[in-house]
Amino acid sequence: MNSHRPRVVLTRRWPAAVESVLAEDFDVSINEHDIPFSEHGLRDALRSADVLCPTVTDSLDASLFDDPAVRVKLIANFGVGFNHIDVVAATGRDILVTNTPGVLTECTADLTMTLLLMTARRAGEGERELRAGEWSGWRPTHLLGTRVTGKTIGIIGAGRIGLATARRAHHGFGMKVMLYNRSKVAADVMAELGAECCDLESLLSRADFVSLHCPSTPETRHLINAERLSAMQPHAILINTARGDVVDESALVEALKNRAIGGAGLDVFEREPQVFRGLMALPKVVLLPHMGSGTEETRVAMGLCAVDNIRAFFASRPPPDRVDAIQP
Repeated sequence: MNSHRPRVVLTRRWPAAVESVLAEDFDVSINEHDIPFSEHGLRDALRSADVLCPTVTDSLDASLFDDPAVRVKLIANFGVGFNHIDVVAATGRDILVTNTPGVLTECTADLTMTLLLMTARRAGEGERELRAGEWSGWRPTHLLGTRVTGKTIGIIGAGRIGLATARRAHHGFGMKVMLYNRSKVAADVMAELGAECCDLESLLSRADFVSLHCPSTPETRHLINAERLSAMQPHAILINTARGDVVDESALVEALKNRAIGGAGLDVFEREPQVFRGLMALPKVVLLPHMGSGTEETRVAMGLCAVDNIRAFFASRPPPDRVDAIQP
């Protein structure tokens, strides 16, 4: 081990190819057992490392940065979302924070459409029935779902992933696109998608599918609550590949039980890895274990993006993906 090389701590295992690249330039501490760090483990890492590389499962709150023994100068997050990091507290300790945007856009949009199709066509129910040995054969009224082609999709959050999903829906399935976004969407993008920008209430009341792509912030926590679920059409389907706390899961369960909406496809949850018990019992819900970026190509690209940020930092260059440089 070369003690002169900066020490980088990974809180989880990364693709082996990326770990090897990182080890070329740095003294890398790998989490061999791939078990999430405890708060004590995170505190020790902040004290002993030059760079900490957390994931969405690591909660880095202000109390961790209050420690006078903190040594870390860079937090290179493995992922685009960074709501699990108190960036203000980190910045107050002169710790720079980076993320890995862009490289996971296409795969997350792919998975959004996977959830949409599975939920609309009741594919999860069908597979569970078949695997349980309960399928009695084809019949005209068996597991009738809803058509996707030509329907209306409402996109909440027209960032990279939201627009990539809109393109798949419009170009691939001839869907009408409605967008709700904090800032104005470029005119050429609107024209390409034949899209309509509207307020949230209008989108919820008119869309056949509502797909969430907004970040997790105090303002978006429980954005989809009981009132907004009741504004959706009874046949509408909710898709969430953004962050779990954007949806009030308790309210969602009640809406599904009462048939206020038609179904839901979820890749993220409020209290991961715990899943709200009521969701597990509902048939018209597809549940996936946070797989949005889960392809070999994307996870390698995410790791290499983090490596680029680390190398830039130690070469005294501005890291390309500084979180505090990202505009709302």
